[in-house]
Amino acid sequence: MQLTISEALKWASSQLETISDSASLDAEVMLLHVINKPRSYIYTWPEKSLGSAHISEFKQMLAKRLRGNPIAHIVGEREFWSLPFRVNATTLIPRPDTEILVETALNLPLAANARVLDLGTGTGAIALSLAHERNEWKVCAIDKVDEAVALAIENRINLKLEQVDVFQSDWFDSVECYDFNLIVSNPPYIDEEDEHLSQGDVRFEPKSALTAPLKGFADLFHIADCARDYLAPGGYLLLEHGYQQAIELRDKLIELGYENVATVRDFGSNDRCTLGRWPR
Repeated sequence: MQLTISEALKWASSQLETISDSASLDAEVMLLHVINKPRSYIYTWPEKSLGSAHISEFKQMLAKRLRGNPIAHIVGEREFWSLPFRVNATTLIPRPDTEILVETALNLPLAANARVLDLGTGTGAIALSLAHERNEWKVCAIDKVDEAVALAIENRINLKLEQVDVFQSDWFDSVECYDFNLIVSNPPYIDEEDEHLSQGDVRFEPKSALTAPLKGFADLFHIADCARDYLAPGGYLLLEHGYQQAIELRDKLIELGYENVATVRDFGSNDRCTLGRWPR
């Protein structure tokens, strides 16, 4: 079977239309991974024929996508904050909405040598993106899952951000520093009974990284409570959460003694992260 680049993309897109809202983009991402070329290549050389090995690999990827596997898992990579992160099934796939968490953190009035802790780092996307922008920050990234720690370390090495300290810890259990200027986290916050858990990419992601008891609030509340012992006076806590959880989370932070509590919306105008400042 001989196919040109344009024919392969058209054929794959037509196959994917019934299961993907981004069929054309999915096809492009997979084909570019197979031929290891930049996106401009497929527009410059649409009539170039694909070799049999490339066609075979492309078909295998397409079959996985048709079964619902996330594109990020198929190609093993996802861009976040304009940086390439390797991904696998042991962690969440970094999502564009989480970039607002990074943006909010970078806009906080922190010192040039601020100490930062990322709880439940997964791929390391948040911690490494912050370190990429603020190379003098002292960033620690932790995760409970050994495989996630290994993946975050792999991304740290690939991105040449060796100054980030990555280690295993069940939330604060192995954290020995008690004067962080910023604690940030994208913890599990989905209700365990949420019907969306059986839809889309989340079907292929670890439930332990997605769901939490108390209608999704358990880990958010636990972090908010414990963080008070690990924040320096005037330090910030910044948490990602679901779009319907902002009011209750703000109330909890105020109850726990945080000041200047506020919620930030994501690029889709949904409440996405809430922050509070520990008193000086």
